[in-house]
Amino acid sequence: MSTPLMGPGPVLETPRMILRPPGLEDFPRWAESMAHESARFIGGPLETPAAAWRPFMTMVGAWALTGIGMFSLIEKDTGLWMGRIGPWQPLDWPGNEVGWGVHPEAAGRGLALEAAEASMDYAFDVLGWADVIHCITPDNIPSQRLAMKLGSRNQGPTRLPPPYHEAAVDRWGQSRADWAVNRLKPPAERG
Repeated sequence: MSTPLMGPGPVLETPRMILRPPGLEDFPRWAESMAHESARFIGGPLETPAAAWRPFMTMVGAWALTGIGMFSLIEKDTGLWMGRIGPWQPLDWPGNEVGWGVHPEAAGRGLALEAAEASMDYAFDVLGWADVIHCITPDNIPSQRLAMKLGSRNQGPTRLPPPYHEAAVDRWGQSRADWAVNRLKPPAERG
């Protein structure tokens, strides 16, 4: 068996998931996910693997150069890549983000919530962030629901840097103090 080629960084575990920096073996499912209609909220759909390669390598590069990037979500039972979730600090972004994008097979299974909670813990406890945001378009109802389950609130419209500056985006988020309270509540009682 070959050793997976992945960038440096931490590995987190949840009951059903392993969160780790992206590796080359993740790319086929990343490309498949980015080709799906649901990727319209995160820069897609991207119809070819070559188009999906660029954002994939951006995430790998973020880990390599800054030590911060979204984790690949690996389902423990199947070993399948199920999406990306985690801390994200693009240049001129409106704040420190915990963002996400899941494979269509992960939708509705609670995997994103499980991984997002671990990512929020990591952002506050390890990275020491004072606040976390989520940039969500007004028509992305699944992401809004996930943000609410985390206890984040819609803080109003924000602007992303070019080339995304014309996109309508709301800034959702919460402080470290809010998360300390929200983390203790069941998801249905947060927010």
